[in-house]
Amino acid sequence: MTRLTNISEPPLGEAVPNWKPCPRPQTLLLAGRYCRLERLNPAQHATDLWHAQQLAPNGHDWAYLPYGPFESLTSYTTWLESVCSLEDPYFFAIIDLATEQALGVASLLRIDPNNGVIEVGHIYYSPLLQHTRMATEAMYLLMRYSFELGYRRYEWKCNDLNEPSKRAAERLGFSFEGIFRQAAVIKGFNRDTAWYSLLDKEWPLCQSAFEHWLNPTNFDAKGQQIKSLAQWRAMPT
Repeated sequence: MTRLTNISEPPLGEAVPNWKPCPRPQTLLLAGRYCRLERLNPAQHATDLWHAQQLAPNGHDWAYLPYGPFESLTSYTTWLESVCSLEDPYFFAIIDLATEQALGVASLLRIDPNNGVIEVGHIYYSPLLQHTRMATEAMYLLMRYSFELGYRRYEWKCNDLNEPSKRAAERLGFSFEGIFRQAAVIKGFNRDTAWYSLLDKEWPLCQSAFEHWLNPTNFDAKGQQIKSLAQWRAMPT
């Protein structure tokens, strides 16, 4: 067979020299200024989480998750026991350092060490956690841990109808990539999935913004932020 030598080589993308697969998540604790993330343990966390959830009795916080709301502490604990030992998703409880109470959960999932891709999801924030510095710090701690493990791509996905989740992704510095139509059936309803990502090369700027935002000096006497995450990301380096 004659080799055609007058045709340019096909584009292959940016080279990734000396690439090696990433380690899988295995830490038991991620420590922050306002909260810490502990490996989910129903014996330690179920009661706190259950009581925190009862402050949102209408169940709307579970609308876009494939499970819940739960009818009792027993049924919720049973579910926690079914997921707490999984390696993917890898679940954490979010602990308020001021009260030592577990107020929410989050996980790392769809973990792809060979390609350096990892996702954050299964996020449930009780009313005591929503719109707090802890809520932001929990996401920062998971991002930082993932990039420190060497992951190249950190993903956020949500129902395209879930406007609060989409706003959260954009606030945290993720880039919108598009919508996967009819990606799933959740609780008997179609789900179009909105995709967001943050890349390793984008992380240093986002990390700096998080650290400035989380600093107590970024909050006034009433606890209101002085500069937003977006403003910190826009600051000259």
